[in-house]
Amino acid sequence: MTAIPYSPSPLGRIARKVPVVGHVSRDIEREADTVYYLITIFLTAVVLAVKTWGLPALVLTAVGLVPVMFVILIILARP
Repeated sequence: MTAIPYSPSPLGRIARKVPVVGHVSRDIEREADTVYYLITIFLTAVVLAVKTWGLPALVLTAVGLVPVMFVILIILARP
């Protein structure tokens, strides 16, 4: 049985060329535990932003995560 070579989509190739996004995506491909570190970093940044700027930082974070929650709900609702 031969392995099928992995070739990323055109959007994936463009994303790999962006300095931060490409580095993170390659790290996630190598080690899946990197996702947990990214979640921890994101939550720490939100907590520090709320401590610094208060409620507006929390509201802007929630508004920014609305599309993410829509995608998650659509994925869960699919039959």
